[in-house]
Amino acid sequence: MSVLVVGCGNMGSSHARAYHQLEDFQVVGLVARGETSRNKLSEELGGVKTFSDFETAYAETKPDVVSINTYPDTHAAIARTAITGGSHVFIEKPLAETVEEAAEIAALAKQHNRKVVVGYILRVHPAWQKFIEVAQTLGKPLVMRMNLNQQSCGKDWATHKALMDSMSPIVDCGVHYVDVMCQMTRSKPIRVSAVQARLSDELKPGMYNYGQLQVTFEDGSVGWYEAGWGPMMSEVAYFVKDVIGPKGCVSIVDREGERSNDSSDVDSHTATNSLRVHYQDRDGNDEFTRKDEWIDTTDEPDHDGLCLREQEFLLNAIKNDVDLTDHLTDAVSSLRIVLAADQSAREGRTIDL
Repeated sequence: MSVLVVGCGNMGSSHARAYHQLEDFQVVGLVARGETSRNKLSEELGGVKTFSDFETAYAETKPDVVSINTYPDTHAAIARTAITGGSHVFIEKPLAETVEEAAEIAALAKQHNRKVVVGYILRVHPAWQKFIEVAQTLGKPLVMRMNLNQQSCGKDWATHKALMDSMSPIVDCGVHYVDVMCQMTRSKPIRVSAVQARLSDELKPGMYNYGQLQVTFEDGSVGWYEAGWGPMMSEVAYFVKDVIGPKGCVSIVDREGERSNDSSDVDSHTATNSLRVHYQDRDGNDEFTRKDEWIDTTDEPDHDGLCLREQEFLLNAIKNDVDLTDHLTDAVSSLRIVLAADQSAREGRTIDL
């Protein structure tokens, strides 16, 4: 199947390598506004044709699959063109800028019988799958604490500012971790509240680069997520992934001291290293009766390996006509939560879902 890769940055390059590696796919075009990025990737892949705009590339290549790895404000328009043009779609999160656009894309996929896979990379990560599985054994309600703060400068800060032209960090990154929370609880989210702070005058008016959201679920579970981007951000506790239930808790812990302390290291954002499981079981003297359990996850895939797994998921969905209705419903739902959090942060009030 022919693939047109749109966006040749970090994610686009990793996905392009995945298509290049899978014999069922052939990359027929690379689209990027920056000549350097697309030419560098083209050379790596053996001389794939490059384009500076999507419309020209789509008309010329007529691809079976469009891989969308651009800034969020372009996602919906490109997906709309691709689906109505007869192409399957891989689209980096978030699915769109608004819930309405996201729901429209899901409806178009069903109407035109096209497969649309959203880049929730943690869904194909074996260690994160185990993290979710263990969390589901801890009873209800759950307390889910997660963050991903990123200290950035130079090109990384430039990328963050470009992303914030479309949406805040708690929206852009938050969809990943809110999606994880929804998988852990399997309960309906009922309300969300959030706070925000604007820590730089380099941002466009009205945008903020630090936010924290709190979501409450119907079963009494609560989730907390924090995200901040920029050269001023602290790298103390930039990575917290911790879930507590009545029966104990499970945490992602760097037991071997192998996690990079550099929050701009993309591989460190998904790396787990070890899961630590604690049980609240006690004896008659109220002393713990079970030692903490350590689950070694050091054999986990790296970032490119995870992107390969995502494209294998897409390939299987296309070849075996897998029903992706639930996949897209979850993508729309997590977007609804983080956009409500953004509204809460801006308006200073709790939003009922």
